[in-house]
Amino acid sequence: MAFSHPLWVSQALLAAMDVRIYVDYEDRIPVDTAVIVVSNHRSFLDPLILMSALQHPVRTACHHYMGQVPFMRDVVDLLGAFPLANPDQRQKAFLRQAAALLQSQQWVAVFPEGAQPMVSLTSPTSIQHFHRGFAHLALRADMPNLAILPVAIASQDESISPAIPLRFLRLFDPSEPLFDQEGWHPVVTYQKANVLCGRPYWLTHCQRQQYRGKQAKQIVSEIADYCKDEIEELLSLSAKK
Repeated sequence: MAFSHPLWVSQALLAAMDVRIYVDYEDRIPVDTAVIVVSNHRSFLDPLILMSALQHPVRTACHHYMGQVPFMRDVVDLLGAFPLANPDQRQKAFLRQAAALLQSQQWVAVFPEGAQPMVSLTSPTSIQHFHRGFAHLALRADMPNLAILPVAIASQDESISPAIPLRFLRLFDPSEPLFDQEGWHPVVTYQKANVLCGRPYWLTHCQRQQYRGKQAKQIVSEIADYCKDEIEELLSLSAKK
């Protein structure tokens, strides 16, 4: 399989850290097609978790500063992630990079909550504001048989520790308001996590035709809300186990 080494690296790192993963609804994972994976996000382990659970290499859009910090930049490259650009170029660059990856039949992972839940820790079962860039990507990617797969990462056992002063990260990304805060950037490390695959959303030619004028906002909202609702339902199911 082309570009498979991030999957091997992810599996090796999770095994070395003794992170246990349990996967539900694996039969929903699309095959032989490009996929946009949409997931909740609380830990630096989430990209590794997704690859290991889905058994497929995934190109992850990550925070801009991760491509600026020495050593972290090397880890990002090793895992096949692509850092987001500066704010003035971010949306356009993301759409261009991600669309090119999808065109080559690679999988792209997006965390629509952004960095907020990683900096301001939230409950393992809660979802923060969902940015809708992934829906725009899906509608603009000019290709057939594109699937959007919502995935819930449900932490069952974890540890939390301080990693680095938030204001120190301003040296690498002064545009990020989250780094104006006092205190330390927390790091969530899973010991055990459930990964629940949602029902994939398949883009249609009709929907792409609707992505214009006044209808565009409606179809974008429909896709984003579907994925958010699906992940929230899966997290709720996991909490009841």
